[in-house]
Amino acid sequence: MTVHTGEKPYSCQTCGKRFSQRAHFKLHMRTHTGEKPHSCHTCGKSFRFHSSLLRHMTVHTGEKPYSCQTCGKRFSQRAHFKLHMRTHTGEKPHSCGTCGKSFSRQSHLKLHMITHTGEKPHSCETCGKRFIQQRDMKVHMITHTGEKPYSSETCGKSFSQQSHLKFHMRIHTGVKPYSCETCGNRFMQRSSLSRHISIHTGEKPYSCETCGNNFRRQNDLKVHMRTHTGEKQYSCETCGKGFMQRSSLLRHILIHTGEKPYSCETCGNSFRQRNSLLRHISIHTGEKPNFL
Repeated sequence: MTVHTGEKPYSCQTCGKRFSQRAHFKLHMRTHTGEKPHSCHTCGKSFRFHSSLLRHMTVHTGEKPYSCQTCGKRFSQRAHFKLHMRTHTGEKPHSCGTCGKSFSRQSHLKLHMITHTGEKPHSCETCGKRFIQQRDMKVHMITHTGEKPYSSETCGKSFSQQSHLKFHMRIHTGVKPYSCETCGNRFMQRSSLSRHISIHTGEKPYSCETCGNNFRRQNDLKVHMRTHTGEKQYSCETCGKGFMQRSSLLRHILIHTGEKPYSCETCGNSFRQRNSLLRHISIHTGEKPNFL
């Protein structure tokens, strides 16, 4: 009857929350006591709710009872299945009260709300730098530890981030997933495609306040500004020579190491710079090299 009357006779003395049913009140109390009476017989992990234990059990059984009729993908939990279905329906039930933008997941909305509040709840214990997302903080922490857990099975090169390894692997596979709709040129990185497209549009949105020169990329403007300031923020640890661009420093370092990382697959000749390799390849192909 409490459903009809709205009566909530069970009150939590810890937080004041009220409940219409005693069973719900008892379940709530576990959030304060930390009691987890439902235990997995396989791994010993404990849960507050029996339903949580049942969901957990699918980890051991591998059972995926929820199947998408659109694409056939299967899920162990109904909640994950429901979230997946929104990729097909386009449903975005979670809406921002500030700007009206909608999201398919509540977690995405919660993350979005930080753009309005400016909150950065995750802080680096080493240097104090703050981040909106915990995953960004974890990536940042690697800059202090020097850890590179992602390794290429082809050449053994290691990376601090999985995304960097994924991009590196395209050097071995030759995959260029981003294609220009105007000329058909293909690129390994989306950013490279975006820069290339501005060649067709002629757009140069970044302008130098000192001399008025315009640039397609913000980074090009930053590099250009150093011609006015004379700043050379990249210096060689071996000889002390300074450079305006990091890429110039990296090319210079090869002089000291003798390394020639760019190799011709046709004749085996090696080169310090990629452009030198591309110019060389044109000897074999007869094609004019495209450095764009």
